[in-house]
Amino acid sequence: MRMPNSKRYYWRKSKNIVMTVLCLLSVLIAVIPLFLIFSYALSQGIGALNLDFFTKMPKPVGESGGGMANALVGTAILIGLGSLFGLPISIFTGIYLAEYGENPFAKTVRFLTDVLSGIPSIVVGVVAYIMVVLPMKQFSAFAGGVALGILMIPTATRTTEEMIRLVPHSFREAALALGIPRWRVTLRIVLPTALKGITTGILLAIARAAGETAPLLFTALGNRFWSTDIGHPIASLTVFIYDYAKAPFEDWNRQAWAAAFVLIFFIFIINLIFRFVTRGRYAGNGH
Repeated sequence: MRMPNSKRYYWRKSKNIVMTVLCLLSVLIAVIPLFLIFSYALSQGIGALNLDFFTKMPKPVGESGGGMANALVGTAILIGLGSLFGLPISIFTGIYLAEYGENPFAKTVRFLTDVLSGIPSIVVGVVAYIMVVLPMKQFSAFAGGVALGILMIPTATRTTEEMIRLVPHSFREAALALGIPRWRVTLRIVLPTALKGITTGILLAIARAAGETAPLLFTALGNRFWSTDIGHPIASLTVFIYDYAKAPFEDWNRQAWAAAFVLIFFIFIINLIFRFVTRGRYAGNGH
């Protein structure tokens, strides 16, 4: 037997090592910016991260201290409204495109969804302003939720479609052979199998919506007072970050960085929760 001591063997081994190193470097390059942003936001806003930040209301202009309790609650309400509006539409649209998506209508919907994903968020805010704010004759949390929901639709829709398409056709064929209706096959077998991927798409959609400011300036507007009424203007972290970051007060600047850190950490926690909930699911197991 010829020993693997030829130049070709060492050349292949060297190329393998080089490519492995390049892959590891690429991973580091992709992850490092996140840690830099995370650490810088923490270092700049650490002075404002205290109990008051989470429990107190904003102080009047020029006064130091206070917190963003109303903005934290307002952000949760806006994301919840956006999810209630956008995610059901996205999931059902994704199911339709994956299961019945070979006709002209479905191809048109898929194309329009791709176009929607490239529309600037400020344009979505203007559309929500025209569709919701003007008829209601006031800014509101509901209008902000509609804007965020529209932003969630393309990401969640396309991810849902692709994840459902990855489910092996043998699963569907076996269930249909047993006489199970197609709609039940989709709901009881296909969706649970694709849950992890769909969850990832939902997280991406929520992450995008949670960090948007421009649409909320045209819809929810902002509120320096405590309000949970979805029919009136409501506070949000992103709008507070925008207002406080450009203010000429150092204390407000620190609170803006603290709010940015909390927003990043919020998305991180959502990812952990969903990963924990879906940790036992894998292809072919819906339990």
